[in-house]
Amino acid sequence: MSEPVKVLQFICPTGFYGAERWILTLAKNLDPAKVQCDLAVTVEPNLQELELENQYRLLVGKTHKIEMSGRFDIGVIRRLCNVIRSEGYQIIHTHGYKSDILGLIAARLTGIRALSTPHGFENADDWKLKTYIGLGNQFLKWFDRVAPLSEQLCEDMRTIGVNQAKVRYIQNGVDLDEVEQHRNDSRALPKTMKRIGFIGQMISRKNIFDLLDIFDDIASRHDDVELKLLGDGEQRPELEQYADKLKFKDRIEFLGFRDDRLDWLKSFDLFVMTSTLEGIPRCLMETMAMGVPVAAYNIAGIDQLVQHNETGMLADLGDKQTLTQHWETLIYDAASAERISANARKYVMDHFSGKRMAQEYDSLFAEMLVAKRL
Repeated sequence: MSEPVKVLQFICPTGFYGAERWILTLAKNLDPAKVQCDLAVTVEPNLQELELENQYRLLVGKTHKIEMSGRFDIGVIRRLCNVIRSEGYQIIHTHGYKSDILGLIAARLTGIRALSTPHGFENADDWKLKTYIGLGNQFLKWFDRVAPLSEQLCEDMRTIGVNQAKVRYIQNGVDLDEVEQHRNDSRALPKTMKRIGFIGQMISRKNIFDLLDIFDDIASRHDDVELKLLGDGEQRPELEQYADKLKFKDRIEFLGFRDDRLDWLKSFDLFVMTSTLEGIPRCLMETMAMGVPVAAYNIAGIDQLVQHNETGMLADLGDKQTLTQHWETLIYDAASAERISANARKYVMDHFSGKRMAQEYDSLFAEMLVAKRL
């Protein structure tokens, strides 16, 4: 029997959000007889305790913490090369513009194969960060394989100039066993109102200001709704200040990062998104698998999960008035909400299993070791 392929997952995490949870789902579902999958994370001075590293070590296996002196410390490359050589990794699998740059350079210096999985792109205002993201996009051209999470991201690879022979579309997946466990748990968080909820990073592309505006409008007509926002990010202080000026601020609560996010998700009567840019949102897949109805703007990535009035409700990007109507339909029309959430749950369970996704990566890793460089 041949030895398993040795793969190093590499990410520069900013928390425990979609990409981080995706890595954990993939690693948990890979066949250990075929793939030994370990993790390397960068650790910046203000992020000494990383939930991804803790969870990975507990649920999967070996992890490596690579210290960074600052946000753009290129000394990581040397330290990453040392890890690759000492452990004998054959493939490095990167996630995000920073890990793409650092990981590809380390791969070329050590002679191993490099795979990137783009999870989506960020709308950056800071010029240095914007430059770094642009550089990371250009680095994608030099990977041995690129495996985007959505069809739109595959088109983005074409626009960037990535050789299409290198692109492998592997449809996104979610840890459905974890969702099922919480869904079937008889315990429930208490509530006295209809609960609208959001889970995710609080960053510019999530466009949470629209979400707050829509809630305040609905709350002006209905005294039985509340809004719970789970997650953290650089925009959170600004969002809290904005919410504090709204008329119905007392029914809005920012809960921060929560280990019990699936318990909260189960308690939602409606899950809402107002993003302007996404891959295929993991939180949306979890929501649909949980059987919670969804309303969002109709953008690339989300449209691969939500078919309007079938598996959720969609409004054109920026059309707050229509999205408001969809929120009210799903909150107060029980028959429509039940039909749509049942359709959504079946769709995700049939098409977005983490086990199916991992099987396709098993094959891709094996292919990369024998294929010629393109």
